[in-house]
Amino acid sequence: MTQPFGPSYVRAIAPYVAGKPISEVAREFGLDEARIVKLASNENPLGMPASAQRAIAQAAAELGRYPDSNAFELKAALAARYDVPAEWITLGNGSNDILEIAAHACVERGQSIVYSQYSFAVYALATQGLGARHVVTPAVQYGHDLDAMLAAIADDTRLIFVANPNNPTGTYIDGATLEAFIARVPREVVVVLDEAYTEYLAADKRYDSIAWVRRYPNLVVSRTFSKAYGLAGLRIGFAIAQPALTDLLNRLRQPFNVNTLAQAAAVAALGDTAFLEQSAALNAEGYRTLTAAFERMGLDYVPSDGNFVLVRVGQDDQAGERVNLGLLKQGVIVRPVGGYGLPQWLRVTIGLADENAAFLAALERSLAPA
Repeated sequence: MTQPFGPSYVRAIAPYVAGKPISEVAREFGLDEARIVKLASNENPLGMPASAQRAIAQAAAELGRYPDSNAFELKAALAARYDVPAEWITLGNGSNDILEIAAHACVERGQSIVYSQYSFAVYALATQGLGARHVVTPAVQYGHDLDAMLAAIADDTRLIFVANPNNPTGTYIDGATLEAFIARVPREVVVVLDEAYTEYLAADKRYDSIAWVRRYPNLVVSRTFSKAYGLAGLRIGFAIAQPALTDLLNRLRQPFNVNTLAQAAAVAALGDTAFLEQSAALNAEGYRTLTAAFERMGLDYVPSDGNFVLVRVGQDDQAGERVNLGLLKQGVIVRPVGGYGLPQWLRVTIGLADENAAFLAALERSLAPA
């Protein structure tokens, strides 16, 4: 009998399922694409900043040549912004790429990776893809239990994933608590601090994780241009770590993993503080609108520090899929999270004011008794 291709731990992976694109929903339900509202993938509703669009137009003339594999200009901009040597920076094809590279660089097959229940799906995918051992600690109030994560570290643990704010729940760990946790992690265990949504934190909740990188040689801080910076379609993220770890990451990084347009756009977006401030202000306003409506409707939600809210839409385990279908039929795309073990919940990205209003109206209709 012919043996199946590939190792069993790869065949056991459930492929990542992205949010439905607008075109697919339009075809499936016979809707006008222009009237569909997509609030499923935590994209910036303002889209790409004009500064990045101009940079792309200028860079397009160079597309016949390979990108700068070392991304000199972008690394210089990041180094100046975060006051670290350029040699401490690794670029990724989105921060997902950074997470995968870190796992492959630090963990051997059979060793363990620790992460929390209800945390980003890529942590489980990266662990499974290595043939590593999953150690999933139970969540507390839908967020990380850092004491449980410390207790879960075994002799074979080589990496811990921590997201702050966390996706898909939006929970937040204060800086003092988080640094105290990092300080207690054994130095042979790498901590990957996933800060994809850090730009959305209110001023009084911000902390300096880059300063921690200088103190802890086992810390990797991962960030992205996909969310607040509005460059999701260009796929660009980065990591900051001390040279011993950065050297490992760059040995596995694909030579041209960040394309020319992404590099140019990221440099422009990084310097566009007005756009970043506008994005954060719009998000805060939209959060207030959504959560006030959820309270009025009597719906539970998890307080969020990201650009999305997790809301419970029923008490039975079919609620999430049922309400999601009702929304899709009305041209509103959100994110079911049954795959995270949250079948009663939906995750909704905070959009523009009219998008939020369209979602709330469609949600009320979907929740109404048949």
